[in-house]
Amino acid sequence: MLPLFYKTPSYEAVEPLDLEEFLMSQLRSGDSALMQELGDFPDDDLKVEQVEKECRTVRHSVPKDGLELDPHVRDCVKSYTQPWLLVKSPTLAGLSDDSGRTLTSSDFNLRSLTPDKRVEGLLAFSSHEELDRFNQEARQGNRHPELFALYPPADEEDAVELRPIPDCPKEHTGDRILIRCQTMKFEIEIEPLFATMALYDLKEKKKISEDFHFDLNSEQLKNFLKPHTPHIDPSTQAKSAIFSVTYPSPDIYLVIKVEKVLQQGEIGECADPYMTLRECDSGKLEKLRVQAETFCQRLGRYRMPFAWATVNIMDVISTAAIDRDVTDSDSKSSSIDRKAQLPRRNSERYNTIDDQFCNVSAFKPATITINTIFKQEGDRLSDEDLLKFLSEIKKTSNQRRVKTIPGSIKLDMSPVHETPLGSLSTELIPLIPVSEKNQSRAIKEVLEFPSSEVYVPHNVYRNLLYVYPQRLNFVNRLTSARNITIKIQFMSGEDPTCSLPVIFGKSSGPEFLQAVYTPVTYHNKSPDFYEEVKMALPARLTERHHLLFTFYQISCQQKQNQSGSCETLIGYSWLPMVNNDRLQTGQFCLPIILDRLPVNYSLHTPENPPVKWMESHKGLFNLEVQAVSSVHTQDNHLERFFTLCHALEGGATFPLRVREEKIQENKLEHELKLSIISLSSSRLEPLVLFLHLVLDKLFTLIMQPMVIAGQTANLAQIAFESVVSIVNSLHNSQELIRDQQGRNSLLATYLYWVFRLPDPPRDILPSAESRYSTMGRATASAVGSMLLQSRIRSSSNPDIPAPPASADDEAVSVISLVHSVSCGLFAFFQLCKISLGSASIANKFILIFIVILAGALLKKICFIPLATKGRLFFTTVCVFSLLQQFHEELALQMVVSTGVCRENAYKYAWFFFELLVKSMAQHVSHLDKHSVPRRNHFSDRFKDDITTIVSVVTAEIGTILVKQQKEVEQAEKVNISLAFFLYDLLSLMDRGFVFQLVKNYCNQVMSAKCVSMPTLISMRLEFLRILCSHEHYLNLSLFFSSPASAPASPCPSISSQSSSSCSFQEQQRILGLFELSQEFKQKHYLTGLLLTELSAALDMESEGYANIDTFKLLPPHYLVITNLLCSHDLDHRCIKPEVRAKVAALYLSLVGIIIDSTNYLDFTVSDTRGGKNKTGVPEDDLENVPPINQSVAMAIAGKSVATLAADTSRHLLVCFLWVMKNADRSLIQRWTIEMPSSLLNKLLELLTICVSCFEYGVSLLIYRLVLQQSFKLILSAFKSLTGMDRTIGQRENLRWRKDLTQWRQTNDRQDKTKAELDQEALISGNLATETNLIVLDLLETIVQAVPLAECKDSMVGGVLKVLLHSLTCNQSTTFLSHTFSTLRALVVKFGDLLFEEEAEQCADLCQKVLQYCSSPVDENRSQACATLYLIMRYSYSNNFSRVKMQVTMSLASLVGKSSDFQEEYLRCSLRTILAYAEEDTEMQNTQLPSQVDELLRNLNSILSDTVKMREFQEDPEMLMDLMYRIAKGYQTSPDLRLTWLQNMAEKHNNRKCYTESAMCLVHAAALVAEYLSMLEDHKYLPVGSVTFQNISPNVLEESAVSDDILSPDEDGVCSGRYFTESGLVGLLEQAAELFSNGGLYEAVNEVYKIIIPALEAHRDFRKLASTHEKLQRAFDNIIQKGHKRMFGTYFRVGFYGAKFGDLDEREFIYKEPAITHLPEISHRLENFYIQCFGDALVMIKDSTPVDRKQLNPSKAYIQITYVEPFFDDYEMKDRLTNFEKNFNLRRFMYTTPFTKSGRPRGELYEQYKRKTILTTMHAFPYVKTRINVIQKEEFDLTPIEVAIEDMQKKTRELAVATHREQPDAKMLQMLLQGSVGATVNQGPLEVAQVFLNEIPADPKLFRHHNKLRLCFKEFIMRCGEAVEKNKHLITLDQKEYQQELKKNYNRLRESLRPMLERKIPELYKPIIRDSFKRLSFRRAQEENS
Repeated sequence: MLPLFYKTPSYEAVEPLDLEEFLMSQLRSGDSALMQELGDFPDDDLKVEQVEKECRTVRHSVPKDGLELDPHVRDCVKSYTQPWLLVKSPTLAGLSDDSGRTLTSSDFNLRSLTPDKRVEGLLAFSSHEELDRFNQEARQGNRHPELFALYPPADEEDAVELRPIPDCPKEHTGDRILIRCQTMKFEIEIEPLFATMALYDLKEKKKISEDFHFDLNSEQLKNFLKPHTPHIDPSTQAKSAIFSVTYPSPDIYLVIKVEKVLQQGEIGECADPYMTLRECDSGKLEKLRVQAETFCQRLGRYRMPFAWATVNIMDVISTAAIDRDVTDSDSKSSSIDRKAQLPRRNSERYNTIDDQFCNVSAFKPATITINTIFKQEGDRLSDEDLLKFLSEIKKTSNQRRVKTIPGSIKLDMSPVHETPLGSLSTELIPLIPVSEKNQSRAIKEVLEFPSSEVYVPHNVYRNLLYVYPQRLNFVNRLTSARNITIKIQFMSGEDPTCSLPVIFGKSSGPEFLQAVYTPVTYHNKSPDFYEEVKMALPARLTERHHLLFTFYQISCQQKQNQSGSCETLIGYSWLPMVNNDRLQTGQFCLPIILDRLPVNYSLHTPENPPVKWMESHKGLFNLEVQAVSSVHTQDNHLERFFTLCHALEGGATFPLRVREEKIQENKLEHELKLSIISLSSSRLEPLVLFLHLVLDKLFTLIMQPMVIAGQTANLAQIAFESVVSIVNSLHNSQELIRDQQGRNSLLATYLYWVFRLPDPPRDILPSAESRYSTMGRATASAVGSMLLQSRIRSSSNPDIPAPPASADDEAVSVISLVHSVSCGLFAFFQLCKISLGSASIANKFILIFIVILAGALLKKICFIPLATKGRLFFTTVCVFSLLQQFHEELALQMVVSTGVCRENAYKYAWFFFELLVKSMAQHVSHLDKHSVPRRNHFSDRFKDDITTIVSVVTAEIGTILVKQQKEVEQAEKVNISLAFFLYDLLSLMDRGFVFQLVKNYCNQVMSAKCVSMPTLISMRLEFLRILCSHEHYLNLSLFFSSPASAPASPCPSISSQSSSSCSFQEQQRILGLFELSQEFKQKHYLTGLLLTELSAALDMESEGYANIDTFKLLPPHYLVITNLLCSHDLDHRCIKPEVRAKVAALYLSLVGIIIDSTNYLDFTVSDTRGGKNKTGVPEDDLENVPPINQSVAMAIAGKSVATLAADTSRHLLVCFLWVMKNADRSLIQRWTIEMPSSLLNKLLELLTICVSCFEYGVSLLIYRLVLQQSFKLILSAFKSLTGMDRTIGQRENLRWRKDLTQWRQTNDRQDKTKAELDQEALISGNLATETNLIVLDLLETIVQAVPLAECKDSMVGGVLKVLLHSLTCNQSTTFLSHTFSTLRALVVKFGDLLFEEEAEQCADLCQKVLQYCSSPVDENRSQACATLYLIMRYSYSNNFSRVKMQVTMSLASLVGKSSDFQEEYLRCSLRTILAYAEEDTEMQNTQLPSQVDELLRNLNSILSDTVKMREFQEDPEMLMDLMYRIAKGYQTSPDLRLTWLQNMAEKHNNRKCYTESAMCLVHAAALVAEYLSMLEDHKYLPVGSVTFQNISPNVLEESAVSDDILSPDEDGVCSGRYFTESGLVGLLEQAAELFSNGGLYEAVNEVYKIIIPALEAHRDFRKLASTHEKLQRAFDNIIQKGHKRMFGTYFRVGFYGAKFGDLDEREFIYKEPAITHLPEISHRLENFYIQCFGDALVMIKDSTPVDRKQLNPSKAYIQITYVEPFFDDYEMKDRLTNFEKNFNLRRFMYTTPFTKSGRPRGELYEQYKRKTILTTMHAFPYVKTRINVIQKEEFDLTPIEVAIEDMQKKTRELAVATHREQPDAKMLQMLLQGSVGATVNQGPLEVAQVFLNEIPADPKLFRHHNKLRLCFKEFIMRCGEAVEKNKHLITLDQKEYQQELKKNYNRLRESLRPMLERKIPELYKPIIRDSFKRLSFRRAQEENS
């Protein structure tokens, strides 16, 4: 095995052409109209366009017009409202116009069948050329132009070239649920009630939505409040709300809180009427209504808590979702789309809830009725109390002693998929779609407070504040303070008029309020609050803005002397909104002021002004303030960064205040740098929320130098480092998702949709330091040196380091000179711009100036050391870069980055690559492309930077690969990102320059050290795959300059035999087109690189890499060629044949590569062959693999094992066929003439593989159709199989994309409709037809070149071999018709050659043609008949006897093997052939017609035997008997006998009777050996059938009668392929395989004993290695399986009755599979014969002898008895193993119990047994599964002998179970239970008591009595051993069981002791030797009688 890092000989990527120069010269020359049309890219190849943002509301949510906004707010609004900026390729977009079209059956015209008729003009041709021309025209008609339109596309999972487009950024919403409030009813209705609804997540203990206010009051009750609500806005009358749930949880509760107008009394007192009164109490109710109206008019603005209710909405959803139709695609897709945008939550919580509740949006609408309404408790109002209540409700059903109020609330709940009409956003802006009619009831969206972080950047302007008063403590106040409410206002100043109307109103009132009051808890000095106050924050907050809280006591009852307000002021408190310019949020505990508010109180927090504080300034009022804002970051790092950035933009006054700090102007740069550095320290959620703004700001800083204190501060480097750090943080976060290419989705979305070039820099003057000032001088020096070194490395030898850096005074002076000049330079720039009016013209003047300056400095620079030059160069770059573009600055920063920043920048290079590409595209979009050549789009300096970047990234890939294996994935991602970068550059830059980058990449990757070769090839292939997927790949590869046709041939005519061969140079030139030459790789650069990589990958096998799983890595990458050719095939630009020919010429060298790889291709690719089907049938199911198959010949011939995966082979083959289809035919023909014979043989082998690979998978289709149980589908499948000449409709504008090909890959779906199945069958059939016709075209091309070729014989034979193989496979009628035409042409042109030299293939030809003569398809039959007659006609002169024999053998083989063979079609064909003979006028004067007539009569007789066989198709035993009889009849015709033996083997194999199948082949091999021994005398060959008798003694029947009966060398006899040494070996190898399948591994050894000498004689060490490996497997199986192997089961079957005919009174032994029970075979035979005889069949249930006289003559009787193999004692000495006891069996025994009284069973003392021994004619196993019985013996056992036999059997079983190497405890205990545990039912004790209790009176029984006694002694001994053994096997819980066994054993032993110790004295007298005579019981009986 080779080491992993062994390298194949590497290659250097060639130098590419200067593509731009080549194109320009070609276009100027104008020598090709085609190139003028296709040579260059379109002008609009890439365009930058703006796409308006999709807004959910009718207008953007933005601050009101006229407001002067802060810079930050202005940036936010701009970011949220500006259009998306996209870089698009219009060509790509235009390709998907008809992607939605699907094919139907009407697209194919294949439904009609032609009538069966004889082929017209069979002999009507004047010359061979005319015949060829006629056949070619027929073949080219009605062909499908696009091969890949039929080919199933590759799986998109492997398609690295498909770059996913990120989803458009949208406002985040979770699963949305619409809740409509229908009714809220109590027992009485006396006053208005108000409700609030919100969601709570009990699991997270958090409120997860804002409040939704609604009421269901009648107009009458609303009028009670008219004085307090003069105006009601429609939006406040909403009764429906849309809630959003991002993280579903099983514990989400909807809580409804009910309030009422404040009135006198506790909550319980106010609720009491609701619990006690009913509507019938009208008097009391009226009084209560009047009282309520009074309170409403006086206290209408105040509320009090009343009741609450709750429901678990997830329970409702899960219940409603159970019976939801799961095929609701709309809801599913919306849910899936949403989840694609969500973060990946790695917590256990999210993972579990995701599984259970992922379909929150997919439940049926449900109605909820809440009947349990709880009374509010005044001291338990907070959210904490509420969550405790909910927790208790979840735990227990009884509701804790909380009082309930009778009533019900009815809600409707449904999922929201599309926004309903008339909806309002949470800011009350109408949502799209807007209702056309004025809806009285709006639907409000309720804002969600997600239970966990949501990582979706802000996309809309939202600025909301939520205030939650929580607790108030007035307990210690001396004066009365009860019934407390808080008035909450948002103030913009201290004047009462400064109260802003920004508070969202509640139900049935104004939309916005200036003040709101909290509900009142009656007589509570320290009330809790649950109020939520929602406010719209002003866009501009000042230090004057604050929240004002005014505390009042409310007098519920108006006193007599009191008038006016019911409010009594208690105190004030306030909370400034801004603290150090930052919005204040969080928990607060505020003190309360008792006096009037002091002046300017809002400018500071409540401190200690000279006012009166309650409880000495102690915090008494708890509240929480939360903001939901896309403006306020609420993160210190982000706020600091944005504040300092905006300070730079002007307008800021210094010192600048940032939180508690004051920053002077000279410190601003330092602080800004610190803030940029700390950005990555921000919390993840705010960073993500403001990601777009942060990146925009950083890119602005990279682009624009900032002026700070008159100095230019360049922050580009530090801003770039911050971007890198943020990119790294986002990628490393486990919370954020990535796409399949490892790109962070948030960043990919930003780049694709959001990023745009920063605004152009303002006019600023540079300082002497310029941007160089932002790095320390040492840093700049080092970086400059690095930059220069890296550039030197990238353009020269990377291993030669630069000299060490050193500075000197001269360098410093030069640098200062440059710095001095720079100030003047920029001043000059400003002057130019002002005077010339254009920055672009000014730029040109500056460039001229720079050139002059550079020239002036050149001499000084030349003498500066290298490092100093680098620093100077860097400094100069920094100075001049003020003029450069963003992409240039970004590239520079990537080049000069160092350390961790550099590492991360290249680790996540995809981000910076896509950033570069988008900025470059925007730059190019502003250029005048007509005046600026492509190569001048970008500066040389930028190109140098790009070169360096590509070099560094390539080196980074190699560095990662050297690390551990787990880093390979990271290297792949970097590799893919680099490939996409160069892919994009091809559309933007000089393409020759990009090719140079590709070349550098390939060479640099190839030189990577310590990296395995497979990995490198994989990387490069993936890289090239992406590049070659470019839209203009063909133009880039200069396809129009490829040689589409053959050079002018010096030969006058290809078909003329007299023409001379072409010159050697011409031959080499033609062959060179099919090789990868240096010129080709240079000219067609990408194609050359790709094919070189492919060739290298395929060559890996020859270097020994197959052993290290190389190809497990590579196969997916072979798709690149397939995808490329598919894109060409479906490209509307390549429709013209001449264009296709030029494109195909690009890939001629691919043909050479594939031919060279033929040995590694998998030739069993077809879906229906071998075990590789896709129908779910296991691969080891040998039922589908016949032992005799045409492909076996290839295996016997030593076809190497395939090393490429089947899919890979299939892709390569379809590419080969595409090139052959589209290449110029004259070029291909010239190639076939010039190629050497070895290459031609490989080509023909490749064509054979193609035929196998693209065989039509008819069995797969039928299998599926049967599952569908549709007759119509089966009919359509049959039609598609027999007439696949329909054409698929033409399609235009198709490029390689999965959704644009005409075949959808849905093979893994099992629920296909009829239309889908029909369509799949048609497309599959057309693919099979087209691919095979391409093969046929190529074969015809080869045949037509035969006259000019040197190896004429082998060419014809090779072509015939491919044609025969194609006939072996499933084919369409269209293809078969053309194939038969080609075969006939071959017979006509080369008949003599075929019949003389290709005898074996001629036999195959006869068999295949005869097989199609029996086809039920008229067209196939007609073509086959014509072909068979031509074979007879052209073989008549010299080879007719051989043809006759071959046809006869073919028919015998055909009728024997084919289970569905229909002789009527073959008879029809025979008549047709006879008609041809009679109508052939030219041959009427010869003996041909009579010879044909004689042959057909012989064939007809064989058919008659077939008819008889057909009758017994359902009776396999009878069928095999008949086939055996036919084979026996051919004893003197070895060819036919061999054929019938093979037929029998096939039948057995189909029934899984592998042993019998193997025996048939052994007999066949013995037959072959007999006749080989007559011809040859080789010691290594078997001497005849005698050699085989170790396998089976039956084989001796194959001995030839004698030499004088039949001579093996007679013409046409023993001429088949099997009558050879290789044929003999092939038969035996198949037999060995079948013996192995049947479990007879010992027989495998015997078979290989015959094979091995032949292999050794031929020195075939490869096969010897394989043989011994198989032998080792066989012996391993014997060792491992041991006694566990199960062999056959045998039954005696007797037939009685005249109805059976020949079978009457015959007995057979049937061999059945292992463990077949008697009822199974009985049921099988009964089922079959009942169909024959109906009720006349009788099954005899016992095994007693049948008395014929007692049978009914009109009935048919069958008796079945189980039998066992029987051996004499002497045989058992040789049959030691389980196998030996089950092999070569001829004698079987069964026992029949009986009594003298006639009953079968009786008491022990009267129970007799009859043993019957049967002997068969042949030994099992045999070529049949039943053999007739030829001898029967019977003898009877007396009762005591029966007892002896039973006890001996029990004793043996105990001994075996006790002494096993691995004892089976259960088996041992079962035997013990039956031995020592049995006390009744004829157990051992009872047997002893019956036969041993007394000494028998009859002396004849003495010996049997003694024998039984001895048996019992051994039995009791074995029982003792077994009990002891069991003691060591039991588990702890079986101790009692063991004790019981021991006790039973002791009891049995004691019971038996007296009987066992009693001996018969007569047997133990002294022995007198003279009188000694051994007598058996029977002999003694006879003598005494």
